[in-house]
Amino acid sequence: MSLRIIEISAPDKASDKIKELAEKNNAIDCWQTSRKSWFGKNEEERSTTRILVDVKNQQELMDALTRRVQSNDGWRILLLAVEATLPTPEELEKNNNKSDTSSKETGLKKWFDIKNILQGSVTREELLQDMEKGGRLNLDFMLLVFLSSIVAGIGLMQSDVAIIIGAMVIAPLLGPNLALAFGAALGSRSLIASGVKTNLIGLSFTLVIAIIGSLLISPETVLNSTEMMNRTNVGYASIILALASGAAAVLSLTAGVSSALVGVMVAVALMPPAVTLGVTIGNTQWQLAYGAFLLLATNVVCVNLSALAVFRLKGIKPRTWFEEKKAKKASKINALIWLSSLIFLAILIWLKKDYMGG
Repeated sequence: MSLRIIEISAPDKASDKIKELAEKNNAIDCWQTSRKSWFGKNEEERSTTRILVDVKNQQELMDALTRRVQSNDGWRILLLAVEATLPTPEELEKNNNKSDTSSKETGLKKWFDIKNILQGSVTREELLQDMEKGGRLNLDFMLLVFLSSIVAGIGLMQSDVAIIIGAMVIAPLLGPNLALAFGAALGSRSLIASGVKTNLIGLSFTLVIAIIGSLLISPETVLNSTEMMNRTNVGYASIILALASGAAAVLSLTAGVSSALVGVMVAVALMPPAVTLGVTIGNTQWQLAYGAFLLLATNVVCVNLSALAVFRLKGIKPRTWFEEKKAKKASKINALIWLSSLIFLAILIWLKKDYMGG
């Protein structure tokens, strides 16, 4: 069982309401302390409430508390990870269930509760911070694009898999794509716009660097590079790989296992095909450039489509009914765009294979 502490600093008069919300949303434990406010013109009694909650219940409790924050001043909510606690929640639950004659029925219900199975261990608010950071266009992002482009170019020319993997890991291009999918799931126009802008600028900057670098690379070097030629071949397996990788990225994020993202970056890399596309364009190797373009476009489309699908499946949505209605519309539009693009790319891949076979 994964646990979190939700810490709320609020006016003392809100204490009873906070306790009520904690009990209503199946909190494991709740305790409070009072203190004077050190900020503001008028000092007032404030209380700090800490609520121990299972991750499967934290989003509903956070939403309920946030609704209270919107209509009141002087609130602050913090979300803290819990490494361990004694007694364990299982022991507490066991003691509480001794007097509950329907505990077996409740246990069976939990086993078949699909909502709990799909629920992640990271809240919408935590994901939003990560997505905003990943979709942010700043100097660090541009420097990482520049450096990873150079590393990828060297690795591709030398057909050195270790160097190429290094470029995949340091490349920041996955971030804006996940931010775009998350923005579509929430119906956030600002996050969608940020993801699109950062993605386009990052890929365009990569192409410019690769085209300039192609002045130092002969067409024969491209043809003799196994790794670079691999990035000009795209098939239906590439579609399956990209779809699976996009889904894995979101699952790792919502489960709080960010280390798994490294594997996703390697599995569905955007940097190597983007560099290959730039180099082949610079060398006017148009047929090879077309293959690299198809691979790059397939990866971008599939990652966004599968990421959006998993975000929605995991219940990532806005807090209010009105915002949720807009989010559903935005999700449908984005899903339709990505699905149409994928079908179009699949046709292009089939035509390319048919042409090469003929």
